[in-house]
Amino acid sequence: MGKTHPAGGSGAIDHETCQPVAIGAADFLYLAAAPTFAIMAVLTALGGGSSDALCGASPLSGMVPMYLLMSAFHLAPWLKLISHRRNGGRWS
Repeated sequence: MGKTHPAGGSGAIDHETCQPVAIGAADFLYLAAAPTFAIMAVLTALGGGSSDALCGASPLSGMVPMYLLMSAFHLAPWLKLISHRRNGGRWS
């Protein structure tokens, strides 16, 4: 089995059989989720968010908390990248 890119996360990408463009796209998509959800949370909050907040609903309901939670769940690739850079390029 071929080597996999440590920042690729799932280990499902075989770098010996994939084209470099496909590998780069997969790595970009892997890192794109957290910031995308964070931006969606900000845009939703600025756009007025959910009208449920006006009716006395829980502050944890609605789209903004959901996007923030999804962003938090997708932080793992960023944390791995930061850890990798702090270790001087050594994967632990």
